[in-house]
Amino acid sequence: MSLVWYALWFVVAVGVLVTVHEFGHFWVARRLGFKVLRFSVGFGRPLLKRIAGADRIEYVVAAVPLGGYVKLLDEREGPVAPHELSRSFTRRPPWQRIVVLLAGPAFNILFAVLVLWGMLWANGVTEIRPLVGEVVSGSVAAAAGLRPGDEIRAVNGAAVAGERDVVFGLLDAMSSRGEADLAVRASSGELRSARLHVPDAEQRRRLTEPAELFRGLGFTFWTPPLPPVLGQVMPDGPAARAGLRAGDLIEAIDGTSVHDFREIVALISAHPGERVTIDYARGGVAHRVQLEVQSEPVGGKRLGRIHVMQPKGSGYPESMLRHTDLGPAVALARAGGEAWTMTVLQARLFWRMLLGRVSLKNLSGPLSIAEFAGDSAEAGLAPFLGFLVLISLSLGFLNLLPIPILDGGQIVFQLVEWLKGSPLSERAQALGQQLGIALLIVLMGVALYNDIARQFG
Repeated sequence: MSLVWYALWFVVAVGVLVTVHEFGHFWVARRLGFKVLRFSVGFGRPLLKRIAGADRIEYVVAAVPLGGYVKLLDEREGPVAPHELSRSFTRRPPWQRIVVLLAGPAFNILFAVLVLWGMLWANGVTEIRPLVGEVVSGSVAAAAGLRPGDEIRAVNGAAVAGERDVVFGLLDAMSSRGEADLAVRASSGELRSARLHVPDAEQRRRLTEPAELFRGLGFTFWTPPLPPVLGQVMPDGPAARAGLRAGDLIEAIDGTSVHDFREIVALISAHPGERVTIDYARGGVAHRVQLEVQSEPVGGKRLGRIHVMQPKGSGYPESMLRHTDLGPAVALARAGGEAWTMTVLQARLFWRMLLGRVSLKNLSGPLSIAEFAGDSAEAGLAPFLGFLVLISLSLGFLNLLPIPILDGGQIVFQLVEWLKGSPLSERAQALGQQLGIALLIVLMGVALYNDIARQFG
């Protein structure tokens, strides 16, 4: 996928979420009588500017699409006319300032709930039964007694509806005590328990790295078999340049027979930048071709890709799916519950990251976010909206952290002033701002390092 595509959807995603966030500050500030001077989406040189309203508010779209701001009248930033002093930020009651600061993160969370509500109301909920597929011999899962065909019913006493609940439950458990008690039902119908136990702290931390949870525990979810047939073949990709077409039946790669599309993926992934020989059949006629496998960064590693899709019509059977249609009230309650669950889990994992129990590799910077935005947009409207929900919840949560340069830190300053009856000294506020900037630079540096590491493996 092109860099232009990723950049486009990154700008769309950030633009939507920043606009929602800043509109929260803007809307509440105006309702409470603050004077708004500027509403800006983006930083730097204005690309578009419009002045409107009795207060002559500047509405700006700026050149750098990495944030935005609402500028309020504030006598700390310059002289204020006597007749407008009552509308200055510092002259408003502390509780009103706190409400304005809370409004940005609150609107991000509300936006996520409303989008999720619409998706659940329109499409209902489809859960994939958490059925155990392969169990690796000698692994944590094997030691716990998990067997292929087991269905996971609960994690640490909490019932699970599908695979996603199991992922969240295991991630929470492994980053906490390193133990997860599973309630499982065997294919024979027998009910029993299985305890996943990871005593080593470093091993538990590695389990929290991207894509490492199930690999480290040693089991996978069951997935339907895929015939070794090519679906869509991307134009100008390695497969297309070698003459492969949709519908070709792949029989062997470098002499190794394949019987499932996932075997094709595994064999190609293991040969980034190398030439491989592919035996295939088309219309019952055998063919052989050599092609150069493209090397691409995936999850911090270099993997081989030939740019083909899996065959269509190979989805889960009905017996593996649980679909529930939801009315508007139930969908709204479900959306609020899911947003709360994801935010609480995010808070727990962030705290454990600070304690060193969750890998810093989970911090993503603009490059990774751009990739996620582009990939989800390519997959369709629903995946892109799901991506916006996750990022909006993250933006709301992160802005509530008590870091002075963020909304949460400013709220702390206002609470202190409210309790002591006078503002913090300028020196204390300046020191707080400096510490906040330093912390953000560190976090952004780690996130950018992770981005670069993923790109170059």
